[in-house]
Amino acid sequence: MNKDFLWGSATASYQCEGAWNLDDKVESMWDVYLHENNLENGDNASDFYHHFEEDLLQLKNGGQNAFRMSLAWPRIIKNKEGEVNSKGVDFYRKILQCCLDKDITPFVTIYHWDLPQYWEETGGWLNNEVSYAYQKYAKICFEKFGDLVDLWVTFNEPKWFVSSGYLIGNYPPAHKNPQEMIIAAYHVMLASALGVKIFKEGGYKGQIGIVHSFTPVNGVDDSLETRIAMRYADNYCNNWILDPACQGEFPIDLLSELNKKFDLSFINIKELDVIKENTVDFIGLNYYARALIRPYSNGETVLVANNSGNGGSNKVIIKGWFEQVFDDPDAIYTEWGTEICPLGLEQGLKEVWNKYHLPLYISENGIGVREDVTVDEVQDDYRISYMNDHIAAMMNAMDDGVDMRGYFAWSTFDLYSWKNGCEKRYGLVAIDFDTPNLLRKPKKSYYWYKEIIESKGKKIERKRWD
Repeated sequence: MNKDFLWGSATASYQCEGAWNLDDKVESMWDVYLHENNLENGDNASDFYHHFEEDLLQLKNGGQNAFRMSLAWPRIIKNKEGEVNSKGVDFYRKILQCCLDKDITPFVTIYHWDLPQYWEETGGWLNNEVSYAYQKYAKICFEKFGDLVDLWVTFNEPKWFVSSGYLIGNYPPAHKNPQEMIIAAYHVMLASALGVKIFKEGGYKGQIGIVHSFTPVNGVDDSLETRIAMRYADNYCNNWILDPACQGEFPIDLLSELNKKFDLSFINIKELDVIKENTVDFIGLNYYARALIRPYSNGETVLVANNSGNGGSNKVIIKGWFEQVFDDPDAIYTEWGTEICPLGLEQGLKEVWNKYHLPLYISENGIGVREDVTVDEVQDDYRISYMNDHIAAMMNAMDDGVDMRGYFAWSTFDLYSWKNGCEKRYGLVAIDFDTPNLLRKPKKSYYWYKEIIESKGKKIERKRWD
């Protein structure tokens, strides 16, 4: 493995920082949504706000040379007028400097879902103005932190926060309206391009990319009907994000299909030119599962997400387009209904590389499990097995010519997992949320990962699935 390869782990601002109302931070849409609905929230989360030095030292001692983090827009910008919160800026500069002091490369996401409530109240991502507000926010990030950052990400997982917020309805603003999803998707991809534009115009150092919730698409058979369903699924899961971000254009067959039933008059030709002219330098792929697809059979559109981990099933049916299979007898699923499929990652990396020819990072990869963290050391052999097989899949893709630049485990430590709360644990380090100081204890996987990194991947048990 190249000596410059990034071996790290990942977090997100709302999921780990806590300190939701400290030091002049204003409310995010998640603060309001979770408080108003009396749901488990990230008010304290992992309290990274007060533990970042300890946590980054632990990351360094675990052999990792990179840390994926996000900036919280509500912690940096106080209002629609753009007033900068100096305390928020100072907080992030301390984190970034702490990383550099420890020879840790920061991999910084500008937006990881926590839209300021003051923008949500104007319509959020349904409001074209928010795309341009994002550009102004991104410019402030480049100006305030650009001397400390070489790797920037415009957005984390547009597909998830757009579909969950505007179509499935399980994330804020909790709408279920396909027309709204289309509008929000357009505005987010416009915002991403505007962020790239201001980055390149400003001549800031480093590179800028996007992080996508990657769902490689497989079919139940090789029939023409299944291939057509797979194309619909690929457009829904992947192409509306990666095509404009990397090639500067939305898939024309997707636009043609949407134009039959929905109003696309909000699309502005000049803004399409902005998207065309401002593509990313690299792609981050968050991989948890593939999508096994069969042709649409009957019924209305149904979208159900398993946020309980109690045996409830996921369900995805897009009327007239495709159905996703969640009961494949040959597959292995987690308690949250997520299929474990390293082969999907290997094949998917090759597909993305062959299509876009941009450097790739695995920006998230991990398994969420309920764990007893009161023990001295969590014996998470299942996580070790999961990570080994997915790193092996990545290495197989590299052997076939894919330009991989880094691997980030999700997550650095246990954190708040959105609507799944804190019981769904992904961390390499356990956090006992019931102790006063949120006691941290490395899991077995933390030490295993350190050995893998020190060996430059040579200790991975290599496997082939095909």
